Amino acid sequence: MIKLYSFGPAFNLPDPSPFVTKIDLSLRIAGLEYESIASASNLQKAPKAKLPFIKDNNEIIADSVIILEHLKNLHGVEFDDWLSDEQAAYAQLLSKSLDENLYWTIVYSRWIKNDAWPTVKAQFFDPLPFPMNHLIASYARRSTRKQFLGHGMGKHNDQEITDIANKSWTSLSVILGDKPYFFGERICSFDITAFAMLASFTVCSLETDLGKEVKKYDNLVAFTHRISSQYYAGEIEL
Repeated sequence: MIKLYSFGPAFNLPDPSPFVTKIDLSLRIAGLEYESIASASNLQKAPKAKLPFIKDNNEIIADSVIILEHLKNLHGVEFDDWLSDEQAAYAQLLSKSLDENLYWTIVYSRWIKNDAWPTVKAQFFDPLPFPMNHLIASYARRSTRKQFLGHGMGKHNDQEITDIANKSWTSLSVILGDKPYFFGERICSFDITAFAMLASFTVCSLETDLGKEVKKYDNLVAFTHRISSQYYAGEIEL
């Protein structure tokens, strides 16, 4: 059985990491049997110091992109075989855009802004004994700030980051239109990535300014609710 190493459900999400959610949803859609090993301590044994990673046939595979390639090669998991070559190329580039850009707006809303940080801190660090809970939380936030700045997103002010997020959401809303999925009637790999990133705002229980912004895009909210109802019924509250 495949073992998926994750953080575990939080904030009304399958996992606070959209990259973990991407793999979790992929496994559900593919109908593969798997076990979720949920614990923040998984980071300590993660081969690339990030989650997710999986164990499959005694092989450890890390990074969501590499995991999906492994699932394709070993288990025949293929979400894009019905797309044209051009559509598959668009799906690949759009996915990377969300992974490398929109993801950092999620980080900003949770780890950098002060409104959601107390809830994030309590979720991840309050279970630790005092005073380690405060020390580790402070260290983790400083480290995240450093990564955020190094990425370049940290050079922008709040309004500029909101504008960046809105440009992504507007583009996604236009592409989706009134279709059930981004490329038509069937789900593809980009829908999985889009769900993981969008759900981090649309169904997330954290109250954030960016979360309020994305909810103005009715078709994007409906898209995440549709996938939530189909694959996470009873787990995600809508």
